Amino acid sequence: MNSPASLVDELMAHLQGAPLQQMAQQLGTSPEQTQNAVGTALPLLLGTLGRNAAQPQGAMDLFGALQRDHANSPDLGGLLGSLLGGGGAAPESPQTDGAGILGHIFGGNRQRAEESLGQATGLGAGAGKLLQLLAPVVMAFLAKRMTTGGMDAGSLSETLGQERARAQQQGGLGGGLLGSLLDQDGDGHVGLSDLLKMGGGLLGGKR
Repeated sequence: MNSPASLVDELMAHLQGAPLQQMAQQLGTSPEQTQNAVGTALPLLLGTLGRNAAQPQGAMDLFGALQRDHANSPDLGGLLGSLLGGGGAAPESPQTDGAGILGHIFGGNRQRAEESLGQATGLGAGAGKLLQLLAPVVMAFLAKRMTTGGMDAGSLSETLGQERARAQQQGGLGGGLLGSLLDQDGDGHVGLSDLLKMGGGLLGGKR
């Protein structure tokens, strides 16, 4: 049985060329460093979404948010253009509010995720900016996949769960960061209290 293409690989393919160059300019990093950082950040974002969507309520919340806020996002090129060209001056919508999306994905772990990514990739404080650029792109990508693939909350949860497992099996920087982030208390297991800390406010609205 052929395993389906990784969501990370698909997203990386969409970002090749001008989008990665624009991100590098925004971050003040080389294209190579930017590509490596994006390749680390995407498994972190998708894997954390996979962990959150592993719970039925988390899957429903994510499915609802994708339908409500991201199903009508412009194509990835257009979305990236507004994210990279707007410089924050344009009024933020739920589609482009990277900081808001990160807060929902990571919950109280957002600062830890940004710091860990910054240390692992050498981006330092730029890691937060990179995640803010990528978060709306990931959500728009998932919304498009959901619409074209006729996915429901259950199949969305299954797809993201496979992505999380793949990231952790492959290891690398992204998988390692994901594993350490999901294991809050350092005991090697993600307990219910950890899941509640991470997924309590998952995409359930602004406040």
